[in-house]
Amino acid sequence: MNIGYCFTGSFCTFSKSIDVLENLVAAGNNVTPIMSENAYSIDTRFGKAVDIQNKIIQITGNSIIHTIEQAEPIGPKKMFDVLAIVPCTGNTLAKLANGVTDTSVTMAAKSHLRNNRPVVVGISTNDALGAAAKNIGALLNYKHYYFVPYGMDNFMMKPKSMVCDFNQVISTIESAKNGQEIMKKIY
Repeated sequence: MNIGYCFTGSFCTFSKSIDVLENLVAAGNNVTPIMSENAYSIDTRFGKAVDIQNKIIQITGNSIIHTIEQAEPIGPKKMFDVLAIVPCTGNTLAKLANGVTDTSVTMAAKSHLRNNRPVVVGISTNDALGAAAKNIGALLNYKHYYFVPYGMDNFMMKPKSMVCDFNQVISTIESAKNGQEIMKKIY
């Protein structure tokens, strides 16, 4: 399978998402990494941007798409069977739900969707049960969007926060390729 695999700025989940990326490649998939401009360029306590970039390139063997201009041809070239956005922040959820295409990731989604192919969303936002809830709800009702099962990650410390179950990203991608939604669950 040809997969576009997007990272947005939920830096605390990058290590889990990179583990998924490794498993996708190990299973024989051709994976092209895509990073939002912030995910691509910001150094955080979770790692230096260049180190993360190098690791992703090493795993996939492909260059990272990280600009709007690089992402626009995804649809016309029919590059991917599935586009996955894991992690997908509340900011990106809002942009997807409202048709805003001002980042490489949102452009990748828009361009990919023109072919009626699936977009897999693995949410990671501290505001899923707040302002981001309406955007999750909107995307759940849009055609060609498939959600990785998600739930609260720390209800005591972050009562509005939700994150996807990274153990179910690959099965969600496989199901989405066949047009099937896997069961949403709260864990």
